[in-house]
Amino acid sequence: MTKETDGFSTRAIHHGYDAKDHQGSLNPPVYMTSTFTFETAESGGAMFAGEQAGHFYSRISNPTLDQLEQRIANLEGAEAGLATASGMGAISSVFWTFVKAGDEVIIDKTLYGCTFAFLSHGLTKFDVTVKPVDMTDPKNVQEAITDRTKVVYFETPANPNNRLVDITAISEIAHKVGARVVVDNTYATPVLTRPIEHGADIVLHSATKYLGGHGDLIAGLVVGSAEDMMQVRLIGVKDMTGAVMAPLTAMLILRGLKTLELRVERHCQSARKIAEALQAHPAVLNVAYPGLDSFPQAELAQRQMANFGGMVPFEVKGGKAGGIAMMNRLKLIQRAVSLGDAESLIQHPASMTHSTYTPEERAEHGIAEGLVRLSVGLETADDIIDDLMKALSQHNAIAA
Repeated sequence: MTKETDGFSTRAIHHGYDAKDHQGSLNPPVYMTSTFTFETAESGGAMFAGEQAGHFYSRISNPTLDQLEQRIANLEGAEAGLATASGMGAISSVFWTFVKAGDEVIIDKTLYGCTFAFLSHGLTKFDVTVKPVDMTDPKNVQEAITDRTKVVYFETPANPNNRLVDITAISEIAHKVGARVVVDNTYATPVLTRPIEHGADIVLHSATKYLGGHGDLIAGLVVGSAEDMMQVRLIGVKDMTGAVMAPLTAMLILRGLKTLELRVERHCQSARKIAEALQAHPAVLNVAYPGLDSFPQAELAQRQMANFGGMVPFEVKGGKAGGIAMMNRLKLIQRAVSLGDAESLIQHPASMTHSTYTPEERAEHGIAEGLVRLSVGLETADDIIDDLMKALSQHNAIAA
């Protein structure tokens, strides 16, 4: 068991679990069951009525998922957590819980492509007004918000270009009209940023990424107040999406959390070194890494993040064709979507993860056609740099 004063990794390994309660098992058991028996019919009825605690069906709760939910809530500084089948399952379950026809949602202009599609092309079909604004300036949120606004949603850093949003400033504006602030913390993880400490109400993750950390699962996690998480569990997941995480997936994420702080430290250390090397190369037009002095929001990054993450978006000469050509020359770095894995991954947002935006929307929302997104893995940093430099050297020779 852990104390509030224990360090991050201690809590990530031990919080909420005592081996003595599980026959001495070092790791939490995996409860592979769809349903649970009742001692009496009356106790079953009491659980369904919410009058008695307990598990009765794994679409609603499961002991293995409960262990994970307690742990991620502790790491994010929240009252409660909820596990879902995917990051999009987490996002859609939250919105289906707190938004109805006639309501209004404010979103940042730069979001993951499938999130943008769900909110701007999907949610709007149900008479929900969705307003994209540039949240890098809180004044834009102040001008857009109304009494109809129920949710203010953003990522920080944003996928794919690392734009930051001031969580404290946006939360203060949103709370004046009673809107919930929902933050996607996938890029930063609770190692680097804990949005609830800055005023956010709900934090969610694609646990597929850094929390799992090994590219072998699809999952989502949500944290917030106990009341909000119960509503999302019983409405968003149970009734609306059915986006239920499997117990074996929860076990893999619990395993991933044990090394999360160590892995994120290595991702950050390597990413900064790689960002500096890329910035110095003549074939590179710009690098958007929060740890660089050239980053436009460097002051906010210093204030809001403990370190600057493992994502390095950059542009090379030649626009879209140039970026794709450079990617195709890489040998060590793998061409693949997703991020936060042990392997370094690179992708082209305009044709891949953010192809749900029209070209005009990408231009308006700060996603350049030539942008490539590098997820720095756990390989030796010098080997990653060598792969990039060789690809860029050929690119520079062609461009010259």
